[in-house]
This record gives sequence, structure tokens and C-alpha cells, in this order.
Amino acid sequence: MPDRFDLPAGFRWGVATAAYQIEGAVDEDGRGPSVWDTFCARPGAVRDGHTGAVACDHYHRWPEDIALMKDLGLDGYRFSLAWPRVQPTGTGPANPAGLAFYDRLVDALLAAGITPLPTLFHWDLPQALEDRGGWLNRDTAHRFADYAALAADRLGDRVPAWITLNEPFVHTVFGYALGIHAPGRALMFEALPAAHHQLLAHGLAATLLHDRGLDVLLSNNLTPVHPATPTPADLAAAHAYDTLHNRLFTDPVLLGRYPDLTPLGVPDDIYGAVHPGDLDLIHTPGLDGLGVNFYNPTRVAAPTDPALPFDLVDIPDVPHTTFGWPVVPEALTTLLLHLRDTYGTALPPLTITENGCSTPEPLDDPARITYLATHLDALATATTQGIDVRGYYTWSLLDNFEWAEGYHQRFGLVHVDFETQRRTPRASYAWYRRLIVAHRAPHAR
Repeated sequence: MPDRFDLPAGFRWGVATAAYQIEGAVDEDGRGPSVWDTFCARPGAVRDGHTGAVACDHYHRWPEDIALMKDLGLDGYRFSLAWPRVQPTGTGPANPAGLAFYDRLVDALLAAGITPLPTLFHWDLPQALEDRGGWLNRDTAHRFADYAALAADRLGDRVPAWITLNEPFVHTVFGYALGIHAPGRALMFEALPAAHHQLLAHGLAATLLHDRGLDVLLSNNLTPVHPATPTPADLAAAHAYDTLHNRLFTDPVLLGRYPDLTPLGVPDDIYGAVHPGDLDLIHTPGLDGLGVNFYNPTRVAAPTDPALPFDLVDIPDVPHTTFGWPVVPEALTTLLLHLRDTYGTALPPLTITENGCSTPEPLDDPARITYLATHLDALATATTQGIDVRGYYTWSLLDNFEWAEGYHQRFGLVHVDFETQRRTPRASYAWYRRLIVAHRAPHAR
């Protein structure tokens, strides 16, 4: 594998995690229940009944995990704050012990020379807010803004940039449309108000963060979409999927408007969720950067089920991860060029805020090294064509709780024995460390 890529000078190297996937300690120090605590307790909701109650026990083992990051030589660490740890019911004053945990974490990261990049919402909504409607309730957007202000007022003196939301598409579709993630609702297209209210929450929080002199990013899971064949029906299906997966969550923030959803049978006001002035609130704060979470491209065919306007079909003749996701590194180049061509001057600088793969190897993981190396090569190709990418955060530092898959999918540079909590760096960890050292050499462009 290459030991360096043609990336700009000052390119930032990091890893990413999320609170519910690693922290554990769900009943400690005043943390309130989240929708994921409730969902995991539902029989059959998560594979083999796994839960995030302990996860990687990062809440207690964070010094060890920061030592692993320091040994990697990272520039940055993307993590999320657990909203129910900071604000147990999603309303009212902050929980002092919850904020104190993130205070200690931030100080230790800075002492290790690592810049914190926190995400305010990575899917663990306080259950008390879900009981009032969750993201289907417009008021949740305002409660999110209050929470963002509490976090920024405590940590903003040391944390220069914040991500508001992680993958609102995935949370909307898996959590509210299909019911395979928390909170487990299955509303199909009537879940789309949850999408709008998340974007409204982003806009309200972004305004507050900018007022405090902080930079704001939004991380979307983005994918290039290809029709299975060039037939009109498959082309129409691909357009519908691109509208829902990519443009529904990017157009409002970058362009101040939604894509046309009426061909999908969705009214312009998204079932009454969009109020006058909302798009200004979403668009006007602007983004200082767009986080791109990329794992694979998507191939789409005309629907066989009348309930959906498309079918997702496999991409043949390519490797697949343990999760079954197709490995097509050049699709990352395609995606980044497409973003530039679609949004032009409205596109802010990009950061790859997630990219990685699940593999079955315990410690010697050449498949992960190949995945990361080929995607970094694709990223470098995009930067040589003028795409402004500032950094790369691989998913993930640690094996962790992989949502509805429990502990069956392993994405970590570091292997975790969930019985003993022993951390063992994999071969990919050593490779990533060498890569970071090589890119600190003077001849980076």
C-alpha cells in the first residue's frame, strides 16, 4: 500500500466515534435515557439483544483511548456529545456531571495535541423528547438549539468548530420511515417532517454557534446514485433516490430550497412541517464546512414495490465488506466532483467526516488497509482536480456498538474484546500511523 498520497499541505488526519456507540455508562452521573436505550430494550430490535449499556466503556476508559489517539499522531478527533448526558430530559438546565465529562475529555485531547471536533446530535435523542413526538415535533428543533447553546457556552472557549447533526438522512429513514433504528417508527414518506425539523434544528443551532464566533459543519451521508440500466424507468428511479438521499438534506442548507418532492407524492410543505421563513433559518447561517460521510455508491432500478419509487440493487463484480456494502473507491472521486458541479460556489470546504469498513479479521486486517488506501487515493484524485478537502476522519478508532447490528460489525483500527474491554491495535492502526507520519514530511503539496 502507498505510504503517502498527493494531498494538500495542512491536511488534517483524524478518527471518528459516536457517544452511544462507545461510551456506555448509560445510568451514571445523571444521564437520562435515550431513544436507543429504549429501542435496545425492545425484543428483536437489535441483533442478539445487544445494547449500548456498556459498549466500549469509553466513559471510564477515555484516558486509554486518548493515549491510542496520541500514539496515532492524530490532528483531530470527531466524537459526539450524548444529549441525554448533557440534558437528561432534553429540556432545562445542563447536568453538571455530564458537561464535566466532556470538559475533561476536551482538555485531555488538547493536552495530547488533538483538536476536538464534536457532533451535537448522533441519533441519541433524549427519550423524554421522543415521548413528546421526537423529531416529528417542531418544538424539538428549538430544544436542540437550547442544548447547543449549553454545550457551546461550556466548551466553545476551547473547541473552535462544531458539527450540528450526523446523517439526518439515515436517522430519518431508518429511525422514522422504516423503523429499523431507534425510535423504531415505520411511517414511510410521512416521516419526512422529521427531516425538516432536524434541518431547522441545524439552522437554529448554527446561528447560535456563529454568534459565539464558532465554525459550523453539517455531516451528511452522501452517495453517488447510478441507474441499473439507461432505461427511462431506471433513470427516474435513480433521480428519485438521489433527491431523497442527497439533495433533500443538502439543497436547503446550501441553496435555501428543497428539491421538488411532488413527483414522489410529497407536498411542497412536507405535510405541513415547512413554515414561512424556515428555509431562511436553515440556509442563512451558512456552513463553514460540509462533512461528507462516504461508504459506498448506490445502484437503483425501477420499483417493484408500489410503496417506493425505486429498488436498491447490488453492484456486481466488486468486493463487499462484511456488512455487504460494495467497495468502489473511485465513487468517492465521482461524488466529490458531483458536489462541486452541482453546488458551485455555494459549496463550502469539505471534510471527510466518516469513511471506513467492517471486516472479519481479528488483528491482521489487510482488507481494511486496502479499503482505506484506495479511498484516500480517490480522495487525492479529487483534490488534484480542485476539490477543497481539508481533512479525513476514518470510521472508527474502536470496534463499537454498530446500531441494529449490535457488536457483529467491526470497524475499528483498534480491536475491542467486549468481555474484557482490552484494546489491541490492528495492523491498520500501525499503517494509519505510518501514513500520518509520512504526510508530515515537507514535500506535501
